[in-house]
Amino acid sequence: MQIIKKKKQALLRRKKHVKKSISGSSDRPRLTVFRSGKHIYAQVIDDMAGVTLASASTLSKSLKDDIKNGSNKVAAEKVGAAVAKEALNVGIKCVKFDRNGYLFHGRVKALADSARKEGLVF
Repeated sequence: MQIIKKKKQALLRRKKHVKKSISGSSDRPRLTVFRSGKHIYAQVIDDMAGVTLASASTLSKSLKDDIKNGSNKVAAEKVGAAVAKEALNVGIKCVKFDRNGYLFHGRVKALADSARKEGLVF
């Protein structure tokens, strides 16, 4: 129980540190990632207006049929590609990547690399 508490505190500390330096604007919004045990979610957010411009997740209608397991790198790559396509359709090319306190490794890295491959710049 004590280990779980320490891990959660470390995550919140990293998240606060990252959020302090990253804020999305209308010309360069923030691409944020949230991962749970079963799914992964990505959003492109304009913090100045408080609006979500594009989003994708393993629970999205377009991706749900293609993805059998939402908690692996393959699913993260598909979500990254989907959020990049949606952002490009809205007219967004440059974003700031907010890893949300998670280490840039595994599913988070797979999502970021896939979004870069589709044409997002960060």
